[in-house]
Amino acid sequence: MIAPAAAASEDLADALQRCAAGDQHALRQILDAEGGRMLGVAHRMLQRRDLAEEAVQDCMVQIWRKAHQFRAGDGSARGWIFAILRNRCLNVLRDGRRLESLAPADLTAMQDARLQAAGAGLDALGDQVALKDCLHGLEPASRRAILLAYVGGFTHGEIAAIQSVPLGTAKSWIRRGLDLLRRCLS
Repeated sequence: MIAPAAAASEDLADALQRCAAGDQHALRQILDAEGGRMLGVAHRMLQRRDLAEEAVQDCMVQIWRKAHQFRAGDGSARGWIFAILRNRCLNVLRDGRRLESLAPADLTAMQDARLQAAGAGLDALGDQVALKDCLHGLEPASRRAILLAYVGGFTHGEIAAIQSVPLGTAKSWIRRGLDLLRRCLS
């Protein structure tokens, strides 16, 4: 008996092969099987439903166009599909399209709220939390960069701009800070 997850993976791989052969019903099968999860992942990455829906649609177009490139021996069909979706979402984020439909006042308010959340992130942990103690052990610039990234949701580039440092410096602060946090918490 084939496990349900293995059967679903085989179904997706088969659907990709049929897409490569021009079977439009196979594309519908992929969307029916994975569409909900795809939309959830895209929404988590893009933080806007309209952009998430657009990313999923663009992903489906890419799946249709590139189905012939899928090789079952190189990885799972689901992994291949979600890699396309992830790349599409990252392209949307790089293009800055997630912010272009916001009014300037709304954009400013959103950025201020994200900065406030990152600033309050350490205080919101309470007194008895090991993470708070470990965060206090970091250099202030590294601690702020980590809070901006993981509480405020800022990208490395945005963090570099906020802290007025080169991009590589911001990335190093985050990487070294996370390494110290891992060691402190283990």
